[in-house]
Amino acid sequence: MPLHTAGPTQIYTFPDTAALSQGLDKYVAKLSAEAIHRHGKFTVALSGGSLPKQLSAVLKHNKSVDFSKWIVYFADERCVPLDHEDSNYLLSKHELFDHVPILPENIHTIDPKYVNHPEDAAEDYISQLAKTFATKDSVRFPVFDLILLGVGPDGHTCSLFPDHALLKESTEWVASITDSPKPPSCRITLTFPVLNHAHHVAFVAAGAGKQDMLHRLLDTPGHLPAQMVKPVTGTLSWFVDDAAAQKVTSTTVKGLERL
Repeated sequence: MPLHTAGPTQIYTFPDTAALSQGLDKYVAKLSAEAIHRHGKFTVALSGGSLPKQLSAVLKHNKSVDFSKWIVYFADERCVPLDHEDSNYLLSKHELFDHVPILPENIHTIDPKYVNHPEDAAEDYISQLAKTFATKDSVRFPVFDLILLGVGPDGHTCSLFPDHALLKESTEWVASITDSPKPPSCRITLTFPVLNHAHHVAFVAAGAGKQDMLHRLLDTPGHLPAQMVKPVTGTLSWFVDDAAAQKVTSTTVKGLERL
């Protein structure tokens, strides 16, 4: 698992997706144990796409992880019923929640009654966050122990898309979007202030189809949404396989790093 550096960013590369899942398991298990030791819980935000499968492949078999202390949110969610094929929750349920003892009350989903009202769904999700992270008036932004993100072929992450007005959101914890360029059009998403106040943020990307975008994101300064994830005091990591990292040029190998 070579470790590359790109400024404050750590890039962990793996020969294939199986090895990537093993590295991700070690990373998440370590952060989970540290957070539980520190404050009795592990707050994590998950993304959709291929991430739940990549995350769960090894983690769901890890008996050392105290999943009963996990509090799970979603970095973004589609405004669809929880049993809809587009639901990020449903994807995580099939890949992870059905296999590990996370308490159902600790899995925070979009409220199904608001699927046709994205603004209300966002406000409700803010209320859920406030119950976990004290009250909205007593903390400026939630501070997650870990936020796990994917990246799209256009450089979007969460439901934060290039050139969209939400990229400038600076106060709300959760925002609604009704004009997503990727269907379904109605969604809610964590905002950059929340992403950038996390203790740890990790992107996960695999496959040759990610080569060009990773090269652009990591080798060229810019303002694509994934490039705007810059934790204020936390860490930023990338977990990628060799196929995805093949065109990345500006990083330098630092040797083998064991998590």
